[in-house]
Amino acid sequence: MDSSKHIFSADRRESLVHELKNRKFDLVVIGGGITGAGIALDAATRGLSVALIEKMDFASGTSSRSTKLIHGGLRYLKNFEFNLVKGVGKERAILYRNAPHLVVPENMLIPIYSNGTFSKFTTNVGLWLYDRLASVKKKERRVMLNAKETVAKVPALSPKELKGGGLYSEYRTDDARLTLEIVKTASYNGALCINYFTCVDLKMEGDLCAVACRDELNGETITINGKQIVNAAGPWVDEVRKIDAEIKEKTVLHTKGIHLVVPKERLSIDQSVYFDAIDGRMVFVIPRFGTTYLGTTDTVYSGSLDSPNITTEDVNYLLDSVNRIFPEVNLNQSDVISSWSGLRPLIHQEGKTPAEISRKDEIFVSDSGLISIAGGKLTGYRLMAKKTVDLVCKRLDLVQECRTDSVRIVGGEFKTEGLVRAYITNLKTRMKSFGIEGGEAEILVRAFGKQTDTILKKTRDFEEDKLIQALAWFCLRNEQVHTLADFYIRRLGYLHFYPDRIKSTMNLVASVFASYLGWDESRIQQELSDMQDHLKSITEFESDHGEA
Repeated sequence: MDSSKHIFSADRRESLVHELKNRKFDLVVIGGGITGAGIALDAATRGLSVALIEKMDFASGTSSRSTKLIHGGLRYLKNFEFNLVKGVGKERAILYRNAPHLVVPENMLIPIYSNGTFSKFTTNVGLWLYDRLASVKKKERRVMLNAKETVAKVPALSPKELKGGGLYSEYRTDDARLTLEIVKTASYNGALCINYFTCVDLKMEGDLCAVACRDELNGETITINGKQIVNAAGPWVDEVRKIDAEIKEKTVLHTKGIHLVVPKERLSIDQSVYFDAIDGRMVFVIPRFGTTYLGTTDTVYSGSLDSPNITTEDVNYLLDSVNRIFPEVNLNQSDVISSWSGLRPLIHQEGKTPAEISRKDEIFVSDSGLISIAGGKLTGYRLMAKKTVDLVCKRLDLVQECRTDSVRIVGGEFKTEGLVRAYITNLKTRMKSFGIEGGEAEILVRAFGKQTDTILKKTRDFEEDKLIQALAWFCLRNEQVHTLADFYIRRLGYLHFYPDRIKSTMNLVASVFASYLGWDESRIQQELSDMQDHLKSITEFESDHGEA
């Protein structure tokens, strides 16, 4: 192994595959979303030898397609899931402490209308209970507003029958970056994590377990040996279970949630809003770096797991809901600059609608010993991992306590949110001395944290488009990127929030990738074509009859 190459570099793949083939691991994790990443980190920090495989890119499924909030679980009060609210509230505080650059306080406003789901009294009581159960800090607890104060917060709100509002505390995040940084943190703690590796077969024979994997980048098949195997494949969890044996227990129900992004000038708000949709569900409207995004839906889904579709019915549902409460905005489909669709892998409960199904996670152990985990939410990933690794340790006759409540996530080496803000302010000044627009500072820090220092220093090596070239170099060297889509969609988030930046830089970035990864002209053109397809897909929606 060339020690000069970074542990998570894209060009270290050959040596990484060699290690995976020639070692026997305590634990092999299938799935590189937030759940699998959390399990790998938990196990590695307990001293277990860990391998993690992901069939596509890290966080390419549900873990990059959420509402991008670290929920305190307010909606669960409606189903009287008090313990769930209490648990995710505590987890949110731990995650905020360990990754303050990625977990950002976000006040949420609930406007209260006379014809709405909740009265002022029930909203007040509900938020009071939420504050207590979720252990919300005193300075972040609910504030009840009258109608005038509510409109002052969000002037675009419809004043008709408005009774007031309630402000409460949520936290926003970049879900893909959070997942990736957890994978990297696991890697720095000894786990061997690799993307584009698909599980094609399982052999479960006591302590002699094996995962047959196909390398999606070159077609090679290898076997990874381990004592325990955990299936954390998210929406694909049942597919992996079927490789092992016929499913005899509960199955996963997929429900779809879509999100739309519009320019801030079309829905100009500085305050996130959580309100009644046209069917009584609740919808978010959230400002983010010059855009506003809307979500989400919750419908049963049975189509492609790799590429969940968005229909015109989905789009109209969100637009109609927003236009009802922001009547002067009058959004239409032409205002949408991007969109995404994700799947929730819920535990099927007969006779319940998607909104009624619990978001609790469950562990299933097959007769052969395969451990599978499904359900759960982004916020609760660490507890899901703890519960899973506790079981793994028990089966291995090991006594090792969970340590992840105090493990800082890569890039999050800040003691407080105040220090994050101070770092952003200082970075703005430093960036100007490098000839780079200081307005990019917060975007960079909210994605890369302290790693921004390395990126900024690298800009000195380039004459034109310094920042995007430095970002490409950093991600290639530190974040296992193998395609332009990995870079633009999950490392930077540009596809959904800055699609125009992709159009103006992708030819240059492709040349950087080609130099680092040895692409020929054919591969370059294929990558550029694939990115054009992604750019096209974010504003194309299927008709209700399945046609684009």
